Amino acid sequence: MKMKKIVFSWILMGSLLLAQKVTQIKFEGLSHLSPSVAMEIADIHVGDEMSAVKINESIKNFFSQGYFKDVWVDQNGGVLVYHFKEKLAIANLEIKGYGSGDDTDTLSKSMGLKKGDLYDESRIKKAKQEIISKLESEGYYDTVVEVTTAPVGESSVSVTFDVNKGEKIKIKKMNFVGASEIGQSDLELPLANKEEDFLGWMPWRNDGVAKVDQLEYDAYRVKDVYMKHGYLDAYVSKPLMRVDFGSYAAKVDYKVAEGAQYRVGKVSIAQEVEGLENEELLGDLTLKEGKIFNIDRMRKDVKYLEEEVGNLGYAYAKVSPQMNKDAEEKTINLQYVIQPGEKVTINDVLISGNDTTKDRVIRRYIYLAPGDLYNAVDLKDSKNALGRTGFFESVDIESQRVSEEKINLLVKVKEAPTGSISAGGGYGSYEGLMFNASVSDRNIFGSGIDASAGFEISEISTSYNLSFTNPKVWDSQYSLGLNLYKKDYEYIDFTQDQIGGTLMLGRQFLRNFHGSVGVGYVDNQSEFADNNDSLYSYLDDVYKELYDDKYKKGSVFFSLSYDNTDDFYTPREGMIASVTTELANVSGDDVNLTKYPGGYGNFVKTSGKVGLYYGLEDWIDYDMILRFKGRMSTISGVADNEKIPTAEKLFLGGLGSVRGYSPYSISPLYDPSDPYSRRSGGKYSASSSIEASIPLSEAAKMRLAFFYDYGMIGEDSFDEIKRSSTGAMIEWQSMFGPINLVFAKPIDEEPGDDTASFEFSMGSRF
Repeated sequence: MKMKKIVFSWILMGSLLLAQKVTQIKFEGLSHLSPSVAMEIADIHVGDEMSAVKINESIKNFFSQGYFKDVWVDQNGGVLVYHFKEKLAIANLEIKGYGSGDDTDTLSKSMGLKKGDLYDESRIKKAKQEIISKLESEGYYDTVVEVTTAPVGESSVSVTFDVNKGEKIKIKKMNFVGASEIGQSDLELPLANKEEDFLGWMPWRNDGVAKVDQLEYDAYRVKDVYMKHGYLDAYVSKPLMRVDFGSYAAKVDYKVAEGAQYRVGKVSIAQEVEGLENEELLGDLTLKEGKIFNIDRMRKDVKYLEEEVGNLGYAYAKVSPQMNKDAEEKTINLQYVIQPGEKVTINDVLISGNDTTKDRVIRRYIYLAPGDLYNAVDLKDSKNALGRTGFFESVDIESQRVSEEKINLLVKVKEAPTGSISAGGGYGSYEGLMFNASVSDRNIFGSGIDASAGFEISEISTSYNLSFTNPKVWDSQYSLGLNLYKKDYEYIDFTQDQIGGTLMLGRQFLRNFHGSVGVGYVDNQSEFADNNDSLYSYLDDVYKELYDDKYKKGSVFFSLSYDNTDDFYTPREGMIASVTTELANVSGDDVNLTKYPGGYGNFVKTSGKVGLYYGLEDWIDYDMILRFKGRMSTISGVADNEKIPTAEKLFLGGLGSVRGYSPYSISPLYDPSDPYSRRSGGKYSASSSIEASIPLSEAAKMRLAFFYDYGMIGEDSFDEIKRSSTGAMIEWQSMFGPINLVFAKPIDEEPGDDTASFEFSMGSRF
């Protein structure tokens, strides 16, 4: 620390000065501190005796504030004049050669340096090292960072970090010397540093890039693999990485002594918590007597026990597993010791981060209120419920201890964009050129109400819609939804002009269930689409009979749904399931009464769907999400002499069923023996999808998913027609809402099938 003229101490020496008193204190050169604050820091006041010790101490106090490059004091009689030379402020901060703008913003935060901070050599040095460490974690070695400054006015400076990235170290070979019971692929799976795979540049392959900052932790990860397989005595050395700096290729060696494999002996629980029964708890544990010991399962059992105790109000319960190893029998006896602590009640619920969403809207989804006894399941369900709203990019609920018996819940949210005003165009493989405009908001004015209005015009369709849904009417468990629409659509075989609407009243119950009833009305005008196919022109009258439907439909709906997922757009755990029944009354005169004496038939349409989501990050340390989706629909209650309008029948193909085939193109045919015959729709349909989604760009909020689709449809049974496909899709959480770009390939297409290799959608869940 530089203290110019701190030699003031010898100037004041002498009996004359010792007897002199301070008559005035002045501060010159201050801008970051006010004189009153400076007076408090100096801790010298008018009337105090002159003291070299106190003046020196005051100078040290000023330096400790971190604002000043130099501080010195002049004395003229009883007047003390403090002179300050303040540090320069950083007017501009730039990082060159590191990466994209988003990457640079993230790095700037981790550097602890930003525009407006004071220029300090030690902080600049620390920031420089942070850049090097960050690049080392990404596999770059021998990175050079040069720092240059340029004055901006008299009191500021511009700082530029010029980054010259080093070379990436690639791990070409990994050796686990002494490993025989567990294969290298299993040992390597959880590691941050892995051997380069063939075609390692592909997203799901190992690229072999060394993450130097994680190398020391990989030994513990290998040890953990052995602990999952019961090898409690396994020894794993620290990794030795040898780098050829000519090619930047590396080899990593571990020395391993596996030891014996242990099985679980006796399992017991020691606790005195009222309301907990040891027999019930033991029955739900995953580690059972006789099984191979697995440290992962033991951790899950600990978490399960903590949750069970937490459900009784013990927010800070501790479960300590006592492990008693029998080396001769190769068994390990486990005893879980539960220390519940004190029961805890909720003192207050404090919400932050919601600039738009009203507090009362957030509180609807929090199942713990002031005065309630703490409950671990309620806490988890509250976080998931907030995530399912789609209002927030992230949700975190922390507990803040107020006393031994009270805690505050700190609900921290980061709001996501829920509303949009958009106008644009595009091109779809099926709809051709499109133009659309819409105004929508899932959380209008922060009220939790979902409202939208818009239209879309394409080469084959024109549609208008207006919808309104209040999921919590007057903050109750009741919901109300209204949807009005008009649609003109050119399907493959017929055109449809339809206007209609639905009104739904629902209620949430049992936390994750929602039931609703509603009414609907449709005025439909469908006509046969004559495609000038001279080969089949003789069937035009038959097809007109099939597709020309002019009718009115009144419906009553009954719906039941279940949702315990943790996020609206990209769930990583939980299940979505629903079943909807429509009782439809159809009336109209445009029917061939010779063929259908009963006219239009009333019918019952039942549709069900299920979605299962499972994130693998806890298992493989990688954000992969597995999804299974299933859908099924049936139409029943129609007599043989009655007609179901073709527009009401079932079709497959396109997004939401079997991708790779054009929308509505998979269907029973009017003439099953002719693959080019017109589609007549079915009464039974089912489809399923298996998907694996992985990160593509976290900064852009993009993911890459691979899928396999399978569907069946028929007039009299489900399995009359079967089709499947596979492909990949880009999932983009854009500022305009979620966008899916789908690239699909049919697996078992047959003559007459209408395929589509590319499709896209906006607004749907991933």
